[in-house]
Amino acid sequence: MEPFAGKIVVITGGASGIGRAVGAQLVRHGARVVLADINGESVGATAAAIGATSAATVDVRDAAAVEQLVSSTVATHGRLDYMFNNAGIAIMGEARNMTLADWTQLIDVNVRGVINGVFAAYPVMVRQGFGHIVNTASIAGLVPTPGATGYATTKHAVVGLSTGLRAEAAGLGVKVSAVCPGIIDTPLKYGTRLINPDADRDKLLNSLPIKLYPVEDCARDILRGVARNQGIIIVTRGAKLLSLWYRWTPSLFMRISEKTATRSPLLTRGG
Repeated sequence: MEPFAGKIVVITGGASGIGRAVGAQLVRHGARVVLADINGESVGATAAAIGATSAATVDVRDAAAVEQLVSSTVATHGRLDYMFNNAGIAIMGEARNMTLADWTQLIDVNVRGVINGVFAAYPVMVRQGFGHIVNTASIAGLVPTPGATGYATTKHAVVGLSTGLRAEAAGLGVKVSAVCPGIIDTPLKYGTRLINPDADRDKLLNSLPIKLYPVEDCARDILRGVARNQGIIIVTRGAKLLSLWYRWTPSLFMRISEKTATRSPLLTRGG
């Protein structure tokens, strides 16, 4: 992890979960980390706990606030080496039961939040002639995910943004990666809003066919992929297998998805 020593890093959604874990590992590798989160009290405590350089209260839906975060970082440190657009939310449930407000909330945080980060950081990195933008998507951004169609929509958008920008940015010295984790053990498992009122969160978690992947291991895998400049960084063996399966036999994958969807506790049936 020597590439991160002395680097200037901004991480949104840095108060907990993947953002916190990535920040902690970067600090241990000698990076100067600026943590940002909508929860100012939590991000301040996290920054102090992991030894981050500074913390900022930022709502990624606010383009001006994100731009101020980046510009103040550059003004203080003279450059920006890494921008981790990590902030995100999850709303799970059947698309027919989602309200327009649900769609708007998902898009505003998961898509516009990433766009705001890119809009603020990318011109800085182009002027510098170097930098790396890392956008947190999900395995749901690579494969069909019944019961999470709204969430998957936003994560597909993040993958599309990242891969397209990566091709554009390569000749300008800027790198771009999309992170696509599987099921990670983070506070999001309890922060996810379930639309189906009959869905039992604990029963749902206990029914998962695989164990939740430790967030510290996820952060390690992410940073290894970033150091190798991987365009799409898929985290967990299960997520990698799902991605390969869908790529090789999409029709079979879809048929099985359609059958298993009828048994998903995230969906409602009979109404």
